[in-house]
This record gives sequence, structure tokens and C-alpha cells, in this order.
Amino acid sequence: MASDTLLSLRKFLAPEIVYGEGAIELAGRHATNLGATRVLVVTDPGVQEAGWASVVEKSLREAQIAHVTFNGVTANPKEREVMAGAAVYRRKKCDLIVAVGGGSPMDCAKGIGVVAGNPREILDFEGVDEIPHPGPPLIFIPTTAGSSSDVSQFAIIMDTRRQVKISIISKMVIPDIALVDPQTTVTMSPALTAATGMDALCHAFEAFVSSASSPLTDMAALAAVALIRDNLKEACRNPADMTRRGNMMMASLMAGLAFSNASLGLVHAMAHSLGGAFGLAHGECNAILLEEVVRFNYAAESSKYDRLSSAMGLDGHRGPASERATVLAEGIASLRKSLAITQRLGEMGVSRADIPRLAEYAHKDPCLATNPLEAGLSDIEKIFERIYQ
Repeated sequence: MASDTLLSLRKFLAPEIVYGEGAIELAGRHATNLGATRVLVVTDPGVQEAGWASVVEKSLREAQIAHVTFNGVTANPKEREVMAGAAVYRRKKCDLIVAVGGGSPMDCAKGIGVVAGNPREILDFEGVDEIPHPGPPLIFIPTTAGSSSDVSQFAIIMDTRRQVKISIISKMVIPDIALVDPQTTVTMSPALTAATGMDALCHAFEAFVSSASSPLTDMAALAAVALIRDNLKEACRNPADMTRRGNMMMASLMAGLAFSNASLGLVHAMAHSLGGAFGLAHGECNAILLEEVVRFNYAAESSKYDRLSSAMGLDGHRGPASERATVLAEGIASLRKSLAITQRLGEMGVSRADIPRLAEYAHKDPCLATNPLEAGLSDIEKIFERIYQ
């Protein structure tokens, strides 16, 4: 087959998805269907306190499946946490992993599964398609509406020695089953709802303009943007509104399917650099970066950005390209500010002297490969400067 034909092909990968209120209670049934005898439940203390881990544990007990719970996961999961979880998995002779939580427990669980099937250090698998053997079955239950790790072929792990986040991208880390239950998001704070919602918006934007996008990912991305437009602010104001919560969980799901298959771009490359170096919240990093990356990328995909502008409900599809880009960037900024995400890098512990190092790490991130416009080191530094203060 000719190389240009190969480059034009697209694939679309997704787990089995069970969506709706009550899905979390099916963990035991699906673990039974997958032949599990002892399950490693991966979660974190916050999710345990909220009560969602205990719902999963009860479901496993009712299915008469033994389980061990590993909760040694922190924000931006570290390589040592993955290796500690993998040691528990082996020592307790587990044969399936259930992750319940946000992006951190889910990414850590992916890493544990990788190491369980490939007994090496998790950092050895950095990059694209570097996992030779499959790990154990994975059942994922998200408790936030934003990370979309429950449906994606990405795992982001912190390398604490280099102070960088590494990306592991492989179909081997796609969960077998995603139990997507919007009721799990009612325990999120307004701030977390805002940050994870903006993360989902970034997933949708970057997937839509990605050089690896396709009609399938485009449909999912546009659907996610419209849902976020109509529901995110109200979900923050009224946390118990299950209609808004359900719509935001669906937006997260759609955006996740889009970016998992189309990949991401410069926003995530820069956010990974910030999160790795300073331990900053991923969703907030994405939120403050998106508008400036849109300005940078706009000319390369103006027609697609105009469609995103329409999906955002903005009247920005007329006039010169520079004006249309401004309307979209300002619309994103208005949404961000309405969610009380207003900090600049200088207020987040970053100094100007850090910017060259941050740009260097971002320039090496694999997400940059599908950005619609080539970004050099100086371009990335300038974007960091614009969000500094």
C-alpha cells in the first residue's frame, strides 16, 4: 500500500461502555464476566471519603469476588505509586483491576496494568506503542467529568527524578469496560467541576483540529463542546442538578473518545510540562493555555476553529480571520473567568526563569506531533510569556 494511502487511514478504538445512573453498581457483575477471582481496586483517599470506592467494594463482595484496595495515589500519579500498586497486585495474586476515581487513580491503574503484564519499570514504556504485552483486564469507573481516562489510550505518569510527565500511548491501556455513572460526580466541588470541565473542552478543541482527526472524532468533539457550553456553568452553580451532571459526564465521554483517537496538541504538551515541573492541576493549566494556543493555531485550521466557535455559541464566523480568532479566544477566556479560573503563571509559583525549561519539555511532548501548526521552542516560550501575568 502506498505511504500516502496509509497516512490517510484512521482507526477508532473504544472500550465497552455502560452509561447511566447506577452503572457503578455493576462492577461485580462485569468482573465476574471477565473471569476475575481477586480484584485490585485502585482509588485515592478523596474518592474513598466520598464513598464511591465502598460502592465498588460492595458490588464485588455481592458477586463473591475477593478484592484488595490500593489507595496510594496522589494528584499527578508518580512512577513510585505505580510500582507500589503493581507490587500489591503481584503479592496478592490479583487478576483484574478496577479503577474508581478521577484521572489520577485511572492513570495509575493503567500503569499498574502495564507493569503487571510487562515486569519492568513503568517509565520504560514512555512513548507511542511501546507496550509489547497486554496487561490484566481493566474496568474503569470515572468520578470526574473531564479526564476521560476511562475511554482513552493515554496514561500520563509523573517521572519524579526528571520532574516531567511522561505520556504512555497505546491501545494496551484502553480499559476493557468503562462504567460511566454521572451520579459519581455530585461529590465534586465547584472548583473541581470547573477545572475538569475545561479539561474536557480542551480535549474536544484539540481533537477537532488535530492533524489525525477524522469524521468520527469530529462528531464527538463538536457534541462535547455544545454540551459543555450549555451545562458547565450551571453544573458549577448547582452541583446536585443531575441533568447538568449527566450532560457534563456525556461531554467528557465524547471528548475522550475524540482525543483518544485523534490525539491532542500544543495545549496538552504545555500543560504536561507545567504539571510535571510544578505539580499544578492539569485542568487549570489547560484552561489558562487554551485561548492563547487557539490564537497561535488559528490560521492553520481557521475553518475548523470557526466551527468550534459556532459550537461555543459565539458570533465569530464573519469578518477577517484575525477578528474571528479574537472572538473565539475571548469567548474561551470569558468562560474560564466565569468559572473563577483567573490565576496567571506568575501567581502559580512559576518564575520567568523557568520558561525556557518548560518550553523545552513541552517541545518534546508527543502531543505536539498532531498539533495543526508546527510550534518551535521560541513559539512555545512566547505563549508561556503571554500567560505569565
